[in-house]
Amino acid sequence: MPIVLELDSVPPSRPFTSAWIRWRRDLVGRVRRWTRWEFWPPYLFYPPVVAYIAYLGIKFRSWTLFTAANPGIPAGGFVGESKHKILDNLKDAAAWMPCSTLLSCTVPAHRIVEAETFMRQHGLQFPVVLKPDAGQRGSGVSIVRSPGKLRQYLTLAAYPVILQEYVPGEEYGVFYYRYPGDERGRILSVTEKRMPTLVGDGKRTVEELILADERAVCMSDVYRRKNADRIQEVPASGERVQLVEIGTHCRGAIFLDGGDTITPSLEEVIDRIAKTFDGFFFGRFDMRVPSRQDFMAGRNMKIVELNGVTSEATHIYDPKFSLFDAYRVLFQQWQIAFEIGDLNRARGVQPASVGDLLDASREYGRLAQGYTE
Repeated sequence: MPIVLELDSVPPSRPFTSAWIRWRRDLVGRVRRWTRWEFWPPYLFYPPVVAYIAYLGIKFRSWTLFTAANPGIPAGGFVGESKHKILDNLKDAAAWMPCSTLLSCTVPAHRIVEAETFMRQHGLQFPVVLKPDAGQRGSGVSIVRSPGKLRQYLTLAAYPVILQEYVPGEEYGVFYYRYPGDERGRILSVTEKRMPTLVGDGKRTVEELILADERAVCMSDVYRRKNADRIQEVPASGERVQLVEIGTHCRGAIFLDGGDTITPSLEEVIDRIAKTFDGFFFGRFDMRVPSRQDFMAGRNMKIVELNGVTSEATHIYDPKFSLFDAYRVLFQQWQIAFEIGDLNRARGVQPASVGDLLDASREYGRLAQGYTE
């Protein structure tokens, strides 16, 4: 079972039965999204980070030096890199990898046969995970639970798709870095990804419970869209309703600082895994594991994704962190990326050009427009 954070619904003076009260709570959610920085849109949050990257570009005499941080990933993992190829580079870490394949054919009928054959040959049962080979921030990721949903996704998706074994359990993001020439790498941060769960009272609908909760109301649009087929159901008293399944902050997951889970055993295993990827020095592992105890012991972990140079130390989205704390961590992260890139440049690695990054961004934008929710 994924770890959950039970959202405490505040009993309203009366149920949200009128359009006026629903509108009022929606307004509360919109206001709170602007007053709580973790919900800010990228154009509002990132300008100071972009300014700091520009400063580092001047300091290190290259605007794109950070792309040399991971020579084994195109442009260091800036945008649009193949997630399947990244996982392929971890083949020496097979014990930590879920079963997966790339469905590159864009002819729906052929791709459906390919997916069903792969599942049969590897003994995979539903649910399975489908996601774009090039994706960011959880776009296009879907957990499918039936042959019909599998066929529907693969029919609509006009882009290369990864089919991956579904790994149950708790989810963590582990941000790792190693300076070229150093014997050991380090963990910069750990994020506990929690899937919010509401508890029914036998009186209110799922929508009313979402709008009543002081945090869920901030993401009410996301939660209502993801639960559209049951939004007017009335959960029984004590019944749990998990609102999201994907461990992405912008899609409704709750991120908490997991720094207290970092142990010598965890650091040793993460370092060992990272070193199986020739040319990887900086990025975030997204992992699933049966329990917190397993994670801290560095056992029974599965890597569902590895992100490159533009991944974040996502523990900053813990509500206890101030905006200043978040910028401090991100500035440190980008400083490390430039330092690693500088060391790799001295070894002969050429950073990507600005033109290369613009081309990659445009191509990713073109693909992302068709991503299936």
